[in-house]
Amino acid sequence: VQLQASGGGLVPAGGSLRLSCVASRRTLSSYGMGWYRQAPGKQRELVAAISSGLLTNYADSVKGRFTISRDNAKNTVYLQMNNLKPEDTAVYYCNSGSYYYTGPLRPRYEYDYWGQGTQVTVSS
Repeated sequence: VQLQASGGGLVPAGGSLRLSCVASRRTLSSYGMGWYRQAPGKQRELVAAISSGLLTNYADSVKGRFTISRDNAKNTVYLQMNNLKPEDTAVYYCNSGSYYYTGPLRPRYEYDYWGQGTQVTVSS
C-alpha cells in the first residue's frame, strides 16, 4: 500500500486547509484511517481517526477545528483544518490501522504504510 498525503501549504493563523490522502494498490474502505503530524523536534502525534463505519475521534488539541472524512469511491481520506494556529505547524501524514473511538484518541495498532507527508506551516 502506498499512501500519499497532499494539500499542505503556508497559511496565516485563522486560515484553513484541506489535506487529502490517496491510497494506491489497496482499497481503503474496510480500514480505519488516521491523520498524524510531526513537528520539528517532537514525536509524531495522532490527531484524527475515522473507522470504516465513519466513526471519528480527535485529539483534544484539534477537536472542534479539524474534521476527518473519507470518500471510498475515490479511495481518499480528507482532513479539513479550520482556525489554524501556529502550533499546528508540522508535517502531516496519513496511515491505516485500528483506533479507539471512545475516550482519548489512541491507536490499537497501526500498519507501517507511512508515505510522504505534506508540510503545513501556519504563520502568526
